[in-house]
Amino acid sequence: MTKLRIQKRLFVLLAVGPAFAGYMLFTLYPNLMSAYYSLLDWNGISSARFIGLSNFKRMFGDEYMWAALRHSLIYAVTVPLLILVISLFLAYLLTNRGYRESAFYKVLFFFPNVLPMVVIALIWAFIYDGNFGLLNSVLKGLTFDYDGYYWLGDEKIAFWALIPPQVWGGVGFYLIIFMNAMIAIPKSLYESAILDGATHFQRLTVITLPLMNGIIRVCLLFMVLGIFKTIDIVLILTNGGPAGSTDVIGLYMFNLSFGKGVAGGGMHTYGYASAIGMFLFVILVGAKLLIDKLIPNKQVEF
Repeated sequence: MTKLRIQKRLFVLLAVGPAFAGYMLFTLYPNLMSAYYSLLDWNGISSARFIGLSNFKRMFGDEYMWAALRHSLIYAVTVPLLILVISLFLAYLLTNRGYRESAFYKVLFFFPNVLPMVVIALIWAFIYDGNFGLLNSVLKGLTFDYDGYYWLGDEKIAFWALIPPQVWGGVGFYLIIFMNAMIAIPKSLYESAILDGATHFQRLTVITLPLMNGIIRVCLLFMVLGIFKTIDIVLILTNGGPAGSTDVIGLYMFNLSFGKGVAGGGMHTYGYASAIGMFLFVILVGAKLLIDKLIPNKQVEF
């Protein structure tokens, strides 16, 4: 083996080795252990007992798990679509309308992403507060009397009330991504379309969106995956209540492993939570394949 080849292999080892070791230690190993734990009857502390696929059999009869999964699926459809539409619309306006205040608007919309999710949750907890909340005050000014009404205390409203905080916290980040993507599109394409008499909507649908296909696909994938992993804002605002109406699959798994246990019973079942995690992994793979089907990865050159 020549000295040059040895140097190349050493360079690759030093460059890739730490990242690969981190992936093995913090990603692959925990996932493999979760798959193993899903076959155990274990509370995370005492001795484990191998029970095979019993956790999975129990999971399919767990009405609380299915309710939490249904809530997560609804959020995974509504929240990413709202973020996508709003951020694309705002990015197109700020990029193509030539507002002098565009730089200020970028900072303004991105501001929520600077805040920790805990702070965002506390801000919206104040907005929804029944006695001193901003929302009730605004509605009262519009002659709608909701004084003393707790938005997060109503089973029919609390679930939908969690959507605005998630959308508000995510629009700014994707707005910046979409603006940078739109700026990279050659202006000559728009100038040719204008000469052909294309309207703003036609330019958006025929030029902008097709050329941003790959970026939209990746962003949508991250949004959907992020929604399934979101538990902090739900934990702070409602903790899954009232009566489980806002419980999501991530929070349900957390409570099974470390929190209030099964339906508030105080029994921790780490093995059962791992089985739900494996089932969620299958769902996320299916969501990824569905996004690939709906938004194919097309290579565009310009």
